[in-house]
Amino acid sequence: MTDTARVEDLSNRIGTATAEIAKVIVGQTDVVEQLLIALFARGHCLLVGVPGLAKTLLIRTVADSMDLSFSRVQFTPDLMPGDITGTEVIEENRTTGEKAFRFIKGPIFANIVLADEINRTPPKTQAALLEAMQEHSVTASGTTYRLEEPFFVLATQNPIEQEGTYPLPEAQLDRFMFNLRLDYPSHDEEVTVVKTTTSSTAASISKVMNAADILSFQELVRRIPVADNVIEHAVSLVRSTRPVTSTVKVVKDFVSYGAGPRASQYLVLGAKSRAALQGRFTPSIDDVNAVALSVLRHRLVTNFSAEAEGVSVDTIIRELLKS
Repeated sequence: MTDTARVEDLSNRIGTATAEIAKVIVGQTDVVEQLLIALFARGHCLLVGVPGLAKTLLIRTVADSMDLSFSRVQFTPDLMPGDITGTEVIEENRTTGEKAFRFIKGPIFANIVLADEINRTPPKTQAALLEAMQEHSVTASGTTYRLEEPFFVLATQNPIEQEGTYPLPEAQLDRFMFNLRLDYPSHDEEVTVVKTTTSSTAASISKVMNAADILSFQELVRRIPVADNVIEHAVSLVRSTRPVTSTVKVVKDFVSYGAGPRASQYLVLGAKSRAALQGRFTPSIDDVNAVALSVLRHRLVTNFSAEAEGVSVDTIIRELLKS
């Protein structure tokens, strides 16, 4: 099958997967689309939203439709790195009486890992998760264990309750491809949610693809060609977020630090993935702009003036896209 035909196949399957997810998840179409874009671009996501917006259900449903293994870790202040990566236990051989260490794998050994309330746990434990995200492996007592592929981490943060939390440092936030905001459902959507979740019937999800298909489609996304002007646009957009190189007034006034080169890479990868998911063999500038908010919102550090005047990061990015 040619790459063009495979892009069409991917687009058709994503249409089916989206319909399957919609059986369980009401609304949130943008978030579902961006999650799938990140999955096929081999990126990880940070989900920010108040409790009760079905973040866990959404991720479990995506895992079901893709036939992937799923694990959820509730991050708490007393969670240790070994609780995520796994621990070594001493085991006795009953026949010989010899004792030896055996590694018991932690919840990180799954295709989709939900790190619930990642800012609730101390930096040491956050670092263990982020290292696994970067290296796709875990090291214990000098032995390296590869994680299952595809490997996709979704971390959630509660934006309200900030007491007793450990905010992720900028360098660690940079490891996440997208920062997705979940909003409250509309009135009609909320009515549908209440109807479907308070009855005894549960929707069954059909599996649209498996791990091998996803790995193959991830390779396909990497092979998609990108025009030079699209790459130029992505790099110019990221450079315009840096007060040192930017000519845009809103950046000069309200931004302390802009996005690094990883943002340019993720803009292009996100654009490629979005084009493929929609059945197009090359991305356009519109694809870059469509993922810009998700890629940039956790990479800009605003200054005191922005806080004082109530100027949000999203407002700054939208102004940049206009200019």
